Amino acid sequence: MASAQLLLLACLCLSGSHAFTCRRFQSKSEVLETVQDHWFTQRLDHFNGADTRVWEQRYYMNDSFSHSEGPVFLMIGGECSANPGWMTQGTWITYAEKMGALCLLLEHRFYGKSHPTKDMCVENLRYLSSQQALADLAHFQTVMTEKLGLGNRKWIVFGGSYPGCLAAWYRIKYPHLAYAAIASSAPVHAVLNFSEYLDVVQASLSRNHSNCPGKIKIAFDTLLELLDYKENYLKISKDFYLCEVLVIRSKMDMAFLLDTIAEYIMDVVQYNNDNREFEGVKGGNITIQTVCDIMSNESLVSPYDRLVEVIQSIRKAKEEKCIETSYQQFIHDMRDIHWDGPAASGGRQWMYQTCTEFGYFQSSDSALQPFSGFPLSYHVQQCSDIYGKDFILPLVVNSIQQTNENYGGLNVKSSRIIFPNGLIDPWHALGIKTNLSSDLLAFPMEDAAHCADMYPARPQEPPVLLEVRRQIFEKLSEWLQL
Repeated sequence: MASAQLLLLACLCLSGSHAFTCRRFQSKSEVLETVQDHWFTQRLDHFNGADTRVWEQRYYMNDSFSHSEGPVFLMIGGECSANPGWMTQGTWITYAEKMGALCLLLEHRFYGKSHPTKDMCVENLRYLSSQQALADLAHFQTVMTEKLGLGNRKWIVFGGSYPGCLAAWYRIKYPHLAYAAIASSAPVHAVLNFSEYLDVVQASLSRNHSNCPGKIKIAFDTLLELLDYKENYLKISKDFYLCEVLVIRSKMDMAFLLDTIAEYIMDVVQYNNDNREFEGVKGGNITIQTVCDIMSNESLVSPYDRLVEVIQSIRKAKEEKCIETSYQQFIHDMRDIHWDGPAASGGRQWMYQTCTEFGYFQSSDSALQPFSGFPLSYHVQQCSDIYGKDFILPLVVNSIQQTNENYGGLNVKSSRIIFPNGLIDPWHALGIKTNLSSDLLAFPMEDAAHCADMYPARPQEPPVLLEVRRQIFEKLSEWLQL
């Protein structure tokens, strides 16, 4: 399993490798049969006019609702393979039916089948950045407007998580092209040490079981005590169903184990009760309530035994045979530069973006959360372990500073952008949580998780989602009349 900062997650992804969170998304076969791949000839480097190299970028289109007076909806792909299931389902499709919109989804460069270069060596990954991705959108929109005869139809961009950032930034950087943006669960403020992520995890775990994080902390402390003695490694390996008998050779080995176990619970919180079932996602039945009910079950003698039961319940629900906790294997996979490599579904690419643009490193440095053992230094070390000795802390810090200088972080200066954020979702800590103006709007959603507003509606979802979806539709309708 990848390190926890890979839990960012675009909300539009297909399944990928076990080393990346996008592994959890799977489209149903009937959707795959009806949505066709289309290809767009894209520039490799938008910021060097002398570079004329091009490549083929994948996109999807649904014109079944489109009429000449309607808008164009552009869904922005993110850090894994674009999921064609979103071309027929989701909140934006509901809006499209009512508004007569043409729907397009552009896959992000270097992800899915959109391969700009022959491989993913570090030299080639320099063409992977949010700035190049935004320029991809601009060129795509310009050419498609002419090709499809779209005239003056207004373009509204949608995205969730990292693509939510891209949606907001596209509106900010290309206001002459993007008329409005819906930036769901968008962590627009880049930060090196995102220790607040686990602070929100603790708060979310406490909502219905106030003692739940405390029980998890006791369990984690017990695990740390067991790890002090090598004779306990076989027990730990059996308890947590590790793929191999545990071997600890370094601090990085230890941190990777602890991070991996914590990530199972972090993932439950981030996507708590989200309606990802339509994508074929496994494990959605495991919620915060499930985790905390087990941690409160006194028929299991100790909090450590309960933690083991929690992790095994999640593993079984996801139909994972075992848990991979080898840091050496993780680094080996992430160094593979080939498009058919074990981390090519997004792990190698997204880690590169965190090291060179965003940080977002979800450390256990805060005292206000139940986990321990994976500090900031562990996350930063991965950058140089994977990409080489030049990728050290000063480079990462400088890159994050440049990102915030370029986009403005939380100091957004624009118009007609909506920022929905689920307050259970840890990523809301880096997002826009209050209105910035009359048309820079924050929609905080109590009891909702990551990208929750984007998913198809269902009866058992938090009532706030129905209201937020209605308000977004009304606001878009109002803006389109201007």
